Amino acid sequence: MTSTGSRTIAPAGALTMATVRACQEEGRAALLEGDLALDLSGVTETDSAALACIFDLFRAARARGRQLHLIGLPEELRSLASVYGVAELLPDAG
Repeated sequence: MTSTGSRTIAPAGALTMATVRACQEEGRAALLEGDLALDLSGVTETDSAALACIFDLFRAARARGRQLHLIGLPEELRSLASVYGVAELLPDAG
């Protein structure tokens, strides 16, 4: 399957268990159409649900032959990934 386009989604504020579902659903829908850039520079609060969302979107992208690009990965999220031992699974994000 080839990409037909690229889309950017940019959640803002908290990306936590209480809010992550909308980002996940929007990201999965975008991946049906093409590659996805997930701009996290406006995210101010995260928890493990944010990591789960990112990894879910990576799996969904791979399954569809798409690319997922992370932009502005918050340091808080990178630190959380380190605590869980999954930091090496996150790409470098500008």
